[in-house]
Amino acid sequence: MSGRPGARRDKGFTLIEAMMAVAIAGVLAAVAYPAFQMHVIRTKRTEAQAALQALMQQQERYFTQHNRYIAFDADAADPDARLFRWYSGTSAPASAYEIRAAACDGADIADCVQLIAMPGTARVDVRFRDPACDTLILTSTGQRLAAGPAARCWR
Repeated sequence: MSGRPGARRDKGFTLIEAMMAVAIAGVLAAVAYPAFQMHVIRTKRTEAQAALQALMQQQERYFTQHNRYIAFDADAADPDARLFRWYSGTSAPASAYEIRAAACDGADIADCVQLIAMPGTARVDVRFRDPACDTLILTSTGQRLAAGPAARCWR
């Protein structure tokens, strides 16, 4: 400050400047949040696909030993079926998909199995949704399917 009478010394921000900074931050957040959500969905979908592929390898090993596939789900009573992981992540609460195995449509479980990953059930993260792909299916015949409207759910 020069010491002259009437000279103004600026300290900090004006209210208008602070409001502009908040508005810019809000616009950036509004643009970034949907992109972040889509990234989380794609990451969890990829995790489910990897789990399905690992489980299909386990099914193929079981087929080699027993000459049939085996159905399983979270409530499986069969000791062999309980060896199959029924969730997509490292633990059920941390998973986005519940997985089960059933006979392919129109086939016997001994000949064809389909692994079905269902998003956001009561046994996994119930809040998770995948509106683009929804349920993912992998069959022992190599089909990769999805119940949602997206054209390319498997990459």
